Amino acid sequence: MATLLRTIVRPIVTEKSSAAYQDRGEYTFEVHPEANKQAIKQAIETLFGVKVTGVWTSQQRGKLKRVGTRSGLRPRWKKAIVTLKAGDTIEIFEG
Repeated sequence: MATLLRTIVRPIVTEKSSAAYQDRGEYTFEVHPEANKQAIKQAIETLFGVKVTGVWTSQQRGKLKRVGTRSGLRPRWKKAIVTLKAGDTIEIFEG
């Protein structure tokens, strides 16, 4: 299992995820593929000092990529959507 700091890989900031945290307070992160919901919740609460009320996870499959006649597969990754308590925000998404 990943350590606390390696559980959260990076925040995912897209147009769709921006609308989600503005409307519903949901934040999207790329997480370690072996991280479970309890580990993700603990990591978010410790790193950002907020209260997590819900965690949804999904496995994203790797896409097939071709360069000329060679083909390969990009790695799979795990996405977590985290809902925070009303009034809590994560500053890296607001900037």
